Parts: sequence; structure tokens; C-alpha cells
Amino acid sequence: MYLNCHSFHSLRYGTIPLPELIEQAVANKVTAMALTDVNTVTGIYEFIKACSDLQLEPGDLPIKPLVGIEFRDNHRLRYIGLAKNKDGLGEMNRFLTGHNFDGTPLPLSAPSFEQVTVIYPIENVPAVLKENEYVGIRPEQLLLLYHAKWSALFDQMVVLQPVTFRTKKEYNLHRILRAIDMNVILSKLTEDDYCKTNEFMQPQDSLLDRYKDYPQILANTQKVVEECNFKFDFDTPRNRKFYTRDKQSDMDLLSSLSYHGLKQKYGTNAEAKARVEKELKVIGELEFSGYFLITWDIIRYSNSMGFLHIGRGSGANSIVSYCLGITAICPLELDLYFERFLNLNRKSPPDFDIDWSWKERDTILEYIFNRYGKDHVAFCGTNVEFKYRSILREVGKVFGLPKEELDALAINPMHLHDTNSVVDQVHKYGQMMEKYPNQRSMHSCGIIISEEPITNFSTLEMPPKGFPIVQFDMHMAEEIGFEKFDILSQRGIGHIDESVRLIEKNQGLRVDIRNNAISLNEARCNTYLERGKTIGCFYIESPAMRGLLRRLKCNDYKILVAASSIIRPGVAQSGMMKEYIFRHNYPDQFEYFHPVFKEQLGETYGIMVYQEDVIKIALYYGGLPAADGDILRRAMSGKGRSKAALQKVKDNFFASCEQQGHPQKLSAEIYRQIESFAGYSFCKAHSASYAVESYQSLYLKVHFPIEFMVAVINNQGGFYRTEVYVHEARMCGAVILNPCVNKSEYTATLYGIDVYLGFMHLDGLQSKLAQQIIEERELDGLYISLEDFINRVPIGIEGIQILIFIGAFRFTGKTKNQLLVIARLILLNFKPENRGLMLIREPVKDYKLPVLERSMFEDAFDEIELLSFPVSCSPFDLLQTKFRGDVMAKDLVSYQKKQVKMIAYLISRKHVPTKMGAMFFGTWIDAEGELFDTAHFTNSLKQYPFQGGGCYLLLGNVEVDYHFPTVTVVKMAKMPFIPDPRFSNSDERQFRAHQNIKEDISMTNRAPYPQAQDINLPRQKMS
Repeated sequence: MYLNCHSFHSLRYGTIPLPELIEQAVANKVTAMALTDVNTVTGIYEFIKACSDLQLEPGDLPIKPLVGIEFRDNHRLRYIGLAKNKDGLGEMNRFLTGHNFDGTPLPLSAPSFEQVTVIYPIENVPAVLKENEYVGIRPEQLLLLYHAKWSALFDQMVVLQPVTFRTKKEYNLHRILRAIDMNVILSKLTEDDYCKTNEFMQPQDSLLDRYKDYPQILANTQKVVEECNFKFDFDTPRNRKFYTRDKQSDMDLLSSLSYHGLKQKYGTNAEAKARVEKELKVIGELEFSGYFLITWDIIRYSNSMGFLHIGRGSGANSIVSYCLGITAICPLELDLYFERFLNLNRKSPPDFDIDWSWKERDTILEYIFNRYGKDHVAFCGTNVEFKYRSILREVGKVFGLPKEELDALAINPMHLHDTNSVVDQVHKYGQMMEKYPNQRSMHSCGIIISEEPITNFSTLEMPPKGFPIVQFDMHMAEEIGFEKFDILSQRGIGHIDESVRLIEKNQGLRVDIRNNAISLNEARCNTYLERGKTIGCFYIESPAMRGLLRRLKCNDYKILVAASSIIRPGVAQSGMMKEYIFRHNYPDQFEYFHPVFKEQLGETYGIMVYQEDVIKIALYYGGLPAADGDILRRAMSGKGRSKAALQKVKDNFFASCEQQGHPQKLSAEIYRQIESFAGYSFCKAHSASYAVESYQSLYLKVHFPIEFMVAVINNQGGFYRTEVYVHEARMCGAVILNPCVNKSEYTATLYGIDVYLGFMHLDGLQSKLAQQIIEERELDGLYISLEDFINRVPIGIEGIQILIFIGAFRFTGKTKNQLLVIARLILLNFKPENRGLMLIREPVKDYKLPVLERSMFEDAFDEIELLSFPVSCSPFDLLQTKFRGDVMAKDLVSYQKKQVKMIAYLISRKHVPTKMGAMFFGTWIDAEGELFDTAHFTNSLKQYPFQGGGCYLLLGNVEVDYHFPTVTVVKMAKMPFIPDPRFSNSDERQFRAHQNIKEDISMTNRAPYPQAQDINLPRQKMS
């Protein structure tokens, strides 16, 4: 009879993980308990399900689960609400949602709930109790009943024994969590800020024994338990049922739309028609027509707005989704089977992943919320857990450590931390908090569209983003019957979208990029693809991907589809990526492991590349039932990783293989490959969707390179920093120009082949000021002089200096030095209140100024300071040495096994853990502007480490791996730039700007991959 239990979903308050709270209840022979987390219902569905699924030992009693909310305001307990039924839960959810949305404090007394039992703590009892309201009295408060004030309420009292922690150690953790929540050191907490020392669970008989002299209190408590009967049907779908008015109308509309799309895309193709008919039958039987039609409606709205979208994920396996325009993948062409997406045996719902440009996603979201009703639409929530760095920083703050020590704790690994009693405490309690939820947040893309008001199921919260979220995550949403709609955003679509607009504006050409026929397998695109010339292109621009494209000589769509998946960690970790590359290049130098591999995976040389491949092998080689195949699929997609279920599948796999007479060694190798995929592989349709978008990007880059690169810059890039895309634009023939107050916009602007960088790229220039410059120019015309600019734009000397140093007033014909003098003379006596008041502007004064010469290098260092890279010249022009290397990147493939000396500019480096220690892969630009790659092993790095961005002298050995050259660096040294000529009189400042040169660093947190010799992957048939 515990009516007030907290799990760790009571954020920064409760300390008990929910499964362990239930285990504790079983151990203490509790027959009824209420989960009442603080201001949340996050755990109630997991709680109900866990109580009903309990595997009880002989003598154990079942637990009746009660659900409710502990209402707290400003850390103070107001009352506890227990739902009598589902209507009661809805009442509490709507009450708390209202206060979450408008930010008003909770009232001292509960509202007039109809289906909720309310329990007040003795510290907050209202003057009059309603019929459904009680006072909770703790065991230590029973002596108060001797006072007349409390004995009058005797008939409306219940047992109140809160549960918050399990042990004394957890009680201390609770206090630390409270200090973190209140952002104070531990000693500043008051007794009202944390729970009592007796808020732990004890045997139920012992608790009730303490109330044996008060049978009325026990009777009241029993009455509350009996009245609270919240039940939930986990098998009932909760999504909006119909797009139209009923199932038949939905199916009629879906069929009509599907056959219309079929005619447009396939004409009279009998195979396609049969596939549409088969899919419609399954969709109808599973009652998913509404889900398809709602998705179609969202796409229809998107198209009406002229937005580009990409439908991906397993939804692309469906020909119906292709005919509706949701996806752009023909499942017949790629042999994608519908059952991977939807089948009569599949209990989980379908899942469409739809991407829009990051600039347009909010418009789509607003449409969904308005079209389907704000009471029926919400984002899935997600629990953000305490992470290593944040834990140690937060716990360290509670113990009063200064910032320097907090930084050291957060940055350094634990074995390098100071050894003292305080740090020991930080470690002890920090480790206890790992995996604890820290705060609730919005799922990045998952949206629920509910048949009933969503507050029937959850309280809603309103994060700063402005869209409501439920208090449970996507996994629990699926458990309780919601099929989420994944509304995603990415910058890659922004690149494509803006490119098309720029091409029309700059060249007057309209490119129908939605028509995949113009981009897929286009001859010039394939040439670029096999050479890895893909900087800026969605998903295929990273160094690893460009290297893979070159190793495969990837020159068609189907190879790119495979490449999109084999780059994933699971395929790489299992050794199958290297094996795929070998078999692709030498198709006559291997044998299939077993005939099943040739039959099922002939397209990928017997290599498991996609999730479907793993399922095929499990079914056709292992002989597993379809249900086990689905468990494997869910494990690989990260949607369900039950260790017990996976172990059962593994046991079944080996038993079934043995029954079929397969060699144990072969079965073990195949299962090793299957296991390594878990969570890290794509379904084929997903890879195909990515490949379509990659081709669209590549087509624009090949045929309209300058427009495309400007679009990439304006959508804030992709894998690399802005400098790399500016360089690529220059290599494509663009003339790169610094920002200009008369030519530039906030983002980069294109005039023919002239690219003016935007005000957004200037470090230190406020975005508000940048917008004012543009708005004033549009309102009153171009600026005619510096004086005119100062008179029209509210700007101080700091902002003026930034614009002068970057050359934004070069149209005046005056040097930077002259402009600085003029600006200071004007602003010295300038009165801001007079700005813009002159009806007839005074003529510009012609100041007699000395001519002060400036070198190109001074401009370059101004640019490094304000943009982080030079525009007026190349980084190589700033080197003290004139040496540019013995070999250029374009010739490396001819230097196999030879040592080369090169000068190169560092673009990016990627950390890779190995058994020998850390190594890095580097990406560089040579003096001709061409990219090449390097490998830096542990021993080399110890003597010749990276020293930040800039140019390096590299000495290394060339290894050509399947057409792709890499320089394995033996030695390297960062080369000095010339001193900054702007500070020739100051030794201290002559090299400060050099520090602004950047590099991109990718760190990897994973165990080292096994080496080829560790895996010893067979290339011969195993018999």
C-alpha cells in the first residue's frame, strides 16, 4: 500500500531505476503501489506493463499498479493525484499541461477532479476537503493525531510512506541530485529541499503494523487502492484512424491515388500493377490506410509550397509510397520487397522517414499541427541522460570545486584526475548517476498524430522550440500504439533547393531536379563519382566516402547504393567492407562461402551489406523462422535490443544450422558477421534513397558548380568548414570576393561567377547589424560613401573597423588606412540622434590624407582574423619557404611504394583508435588546390604530432590501395608563415593571427576495429 513512489523519472529527485523499484516491491511483498513521479507520467506505461508481466516465484503476490502524479511547484510538494481510471489520468494531464504551457504556478489546492483521488501532505491541507481528497499521514506523524486539529480529519486520512531511495548511499545521491537541480553547493541545501531520511521501502506488513491502532486509516487506504483501477490496452492502435471519415473511404482514396500514380510512373506495366494490388490488400487488412494518406497529405502540401523532400527508410520498399510521391525509389528496379516495410506478421507499425531542408521543416510542422489539431499532435519526448563530462562537472560543482578543477575533471580521463577525498566522492556519486535521466527533451523528428486528445495519454511540455512534446519516448510511443511520423531536416536538401533557385536567378535556367531521370547514372556525374570529386555532395563528401568511391571506381547508381551502406560501422567492423572492395575489383578471385550466398547475395558478391541481407541469410542459410528474422532486423536498426531475445535467436540459429548439417565453423563465422551489424546497417531502400539525393547533389555540382558551391556555403556546409567550400568554389571557376556593403547579403551572393562572401562569415559583426545594413540599402539605395553609410546605419567604431578591414568599402576607391582615419574623424563628434534626419545630405568632405601603402599580405592577415582564412591569396603564399613539394596530389597514384616530400595545407583529420594507440587520417590540399589523404600511425604521431591548422612539410610513403593513393606519413613539421606585417613593431602580436587558421577534427569514441588478420575472413567455399 505504497501510494507515493518515485522512480528516477522524477528528474534530479528519485534515485531508483523503474525496473529495480518493482523488484524491490516484490522483495518486500508489496501488493499495491502507486508510481507518482514528480510532475511527470514518463514511467507509468512501463510500470503497468512490468507489473502485469512479473514472473512471480511461489509465494510472491501480484502487485496492483496505481498511476498518478506528484504535483510540486518551486520544489514544494502541493498534493498527489492518483488516477481512478483513464479519464482521471486525462484530467491530471490537462491540468498540468495548462500550467506547463502558460508558466503559471500550481495552485495550493487541487482543482475539482472527478476521476482522481487527491492526497495532501500534512504540511498543505486545505481548509475544506472534497469527497475525493485525503490527507496523507506518515508513520512518524501519527503522534499528531492526539491534537484535536488533526483528529477531526481522522476519517479522511491515508497511509503515506513515500519511496525515493533505497540505501543511505542513495540518500546522499538524492541530496546531490537536489543540489544539481537547484544549482547550489551541497551545504546550501535546506531540509525542505530534499526528502526525509525514511523515504525507503520496507516490508508491507511492517509498514501496516505501524498503523495497527488506526484501522480507519488502513480502511481508507484500502478504499483508495480499490477505487484506483487504471487499465491500459497496449494492443489498440492510437494513431488517427482515418484520413477521411471511415476505413472504406480511406481505402477508396488510397486506391485511386495509387492507380493514378501507377499510370504516370509505369504505364501499363503488369508487374507493377500486381505489386500495387498486393500492397493495397495488406495495407487494408492492417488498417494502415490512414497512415499512408496522412503522409501523402503532408507531401502534397510540401509540393504545393515548392519544397523538395526526400522519402527514405524502409518506406521506400513500398510501390504504393512510390506511386503516391512519398518516395522517389522504384522498388522493382532495385528488387526491394514490401514485406521488409509491412507484412501481415509484423506487429510493429510502418515508418516513413521524410527529409526537408532545415529552412523549410518548421513550415511543414506548422501545417501538421494546424491541419490535424494542436490537441492531437505532439513530438515524442526523449530522456537526455547524464553524460560522462556533464556528470563530473555537475557533481564537482555540488562539492564546491573551482572552475579550473571542474574543467580538469571533465576533460581528462579518470585515471589522470587528482587523488583526494573530494574527487573520490565525485567519482563515486558520478558513477552512480551514469544512465540516469537528466532532463526531458524533444525527439529530433518523431511526431504523433493521435485519434484521441494526446492529453488522454500524457502531460505535454512546451520546450523553447515551440512545439509540444509528450513525456514518453519513441519506444514507449510504439509500445502504447502510436506510429510516429518522422519529419526530419538536413542541410543536403537545402544545398539542392537553393542551387536550383540560384541557377534560375543567375542563368535563367529551370532545373527539374525532382526528375531523377536527369541525374541518376548521368555520364559526367559517374566520372566525377569514380574520381571522388564530390566535395559538398550529400553523404558522399567525407574523406572516408571519397576514398571508398575511388577504391570501387564507383561509376553507377547500384554501386553507389551499396557504397552508402558498406561505409557504415557494422560492415566495416565485421571486415566485410574490405572484402566487398576486394571482390568488386577482383570478381574472379573468390568463392562464395556457401551456395545460399551466391543465390541470395549475388548482387553484392556474397557479402552482407544491407539489413535485408542479414535476414536472408538467417532465413535461407540458418533456417530461422520469420519472427526471429524480425528480431534480428530490429536489433540491427536499433529499435529493439533485448539481450534475452537476441540470445534466444542466437541459440536457435546454431541449433537450426546443426540440424541442416552446416559446418560449425562456417555457421560461427556467419553469425559473427551478423552480430557485428547490430545497430549499424542500412536497409537497402534507405541506402537507395541516400544515393538518389547524392546523385541530385552531384548533378548540380557537375553542371552548375558555382551555384551549387554557393548554396553549400549558404546552408552552412556539411562535413567541412566554410573555408573548404570557398576553396572548392574557386577551383570550380568562381571569383571569391570579400563582403561589400553594396553587394553582399547576409549569406554569400552570386553575380555571374563573382561570389561575394556574406556578412554572416565575419567574426564579430552582429547579425542584427548585418540585417540593418541590408534593409537600409534596400530602402534608400546603394551607399555612396563611408560618410553616407555612417549617417544611415546605427554603427559604432568597432563595427566600422570590421567592415573597413575586410574591405567592405573598397567601392569608395580609398585605402583601408584612409577609411579608418575618416571613420574616426566622423565618429569623434558624431551625434547618433542626428542620424538620418538630413533631408538634403551635405556633400562629402574631401579630406587631405597621406597615402599609406598596404601590401596584399596585410589584407590576407585581416581576412584570417575576420574570416579565419585568407581570400586575397592562398595560404601557400604566406609561407616563408618557396618550396611547394616534389610531388603534386594528381601524380601520387604513379608513386606506389615510393617516398615523397610534399607541402600541404591541412583540411581535416580523423582520429581512429587502434590496438597500438591512436592514429589519424588526414585530408590536405596541395599548392595546386587538389585534395589528397594521409595516414599517421601512433609511432609517427608521438614524434611528429599535429600542431593545429596551417601548412605542413610531409615526408611519407605512398600506398595505392585499389586505385586510391594514401601517403603514410613518416615525418611532418608545421611550416611557419611570414610575420604579420600589420604588427611589424610588436614581436608579441606578429604571430597571433596565425592561430585563427582552423582545422576540422573528428574524434572517435569506440573500441578499435579488429584487423584483417584478426578476422581472417575466408575467401573460399567452407565445407
